[in-house]
Amino acid sequence: MSFLSATLDRVKPSPTIAVTTKAGEMKAAGHDVIGLGAGEPDFDTPQTIKDAAVAAIAAGKTKYTPPDGIPELKQAICAKFKRDNGLDYAPSQVSVGTGGKQILYNALMATLNPGDEVVIPAPYWVSYPDMVLLAGGTPVVAEASIQTGYKLTADQLEAAITPRTKWFIFNSPSNPTGAGYSRDELKALTDVLLRHPHVWVMTDDMYEHLVFDGFEFCTPAQVEPALYDRTLTCNGVSKAYAMTGWRIGYAGGPETLIKAMRKIQSQSTSNPCSISQWAAVEALNGPQDFIATNNAVFKRRRNLVVDMLNAAQGITCPTPEGAFYVYPSVSGCIGKTSAGGTDIVDDEAFATALLEETGVAVVFGAAFGLSPNFRVSYATSDEALTEACSRIQAFCAGLR
Repeated sequence: MSFLSATLDRVKPSPTIAVTTKAGEMKAAGHDVIGLGAGEPDFDTPQTIKDAAVAAIAAGKTKYTPPDGIPELKQAICAKFKRDNGLDYAPSQVSVGTGGKQILYNALMATLNPGDEVVIPAPYWVSYPDMVLLAGGTPVVAEASIQTGYKLTADQLEAAITPRTKWFIFNSPSNPTGAGYSRDELKALTDVLLRHPHVWVMTDDMYEHLVFDGFEFCTPAQVEPALYDRTLTCNGVSKAYAMTGWRIGYAGGPETLIKAMRKIQSQSTSNPCSISQWAAVEALNGPQDFIATNNAVFKRRRNLVVDMLNAAQGITCPTPEGAFYVYPSVSGCIGKTSAGGTDIVDDEAFATALLEETGVAVVFGAAFGLSPNFRVSYATSDEALTEACSRIQAFCAGLR
């Protein structure tokens, strides 16, 4: 009999972390590796936010806090929801967790029973299905396609919903594709959800502020106020504020659900780091001008990567609306053999051969539920991106 829990058999380790780890090991062994796997801005946390953290330490704000957030941060989150999304939440309707991942996990743990289904559009962030499985639910994957810009249609959502559906997880702009839903595209989905009052909506708005070309972000409860009472609007400071390591995520939702999530958190991790919470207060309340500055850099990099990947033989790369990812198709490369002798039978073989033969680390599409593709994070320097894309072009040109 195994000492380990059978629950572990239901989940797999994060493929994005696995790629980053392998790239790190190759680098340590002396290989010339360019890592495009990590979903993390290369910008430093803004100075005002760091100063707020230092001030919190100096003021002795280093003790336990309430399990799901200090009142000052909850107030800042309420103000942010009102300011950016036109949503009214009271502090009692807000939960703060150790990163956005804990917020999503707490909500699933607090609500799912065996047999409950969760509709997840693919391509999806790698952790959604595994969190559903860990919480005892059943992920139901609804595949979007490159033809719709990797966005789920109303008909596809309708077809995925059953009497057992408890949640619909919605992520825009998307990790891994960068696809952002316009208000009209989102309204088509919320119209479907109005017809199914038993289905709750969990949004992942982590890339809300990372948008380009005049794209206007909106979130489900904002587009369809009738969904407010069954929507958990999730967000965090990781991406837009370059605070990935600070680990602060948050959500607004119905008080009953927030209370249940607090119960889970109080018996697992308890409060997020007190210093990080005070830094997040400054992030949400303080100057926001650096976001536009950073976005201009991200947009330039996006255009560079999209142009160079579309110039590679066998690759098609749509132009995304936001985040800092592209999700090119490699359908034109499948069935060929690399210069190093690897048969490119699928996107995992493509990504493995690319790393081993050129030193470029990307994450293969099957990890995100849609193949044959790979994800590039362009949150790194122009020089690194230019070199990496040149190597990808050469790799594709060498396929036979």
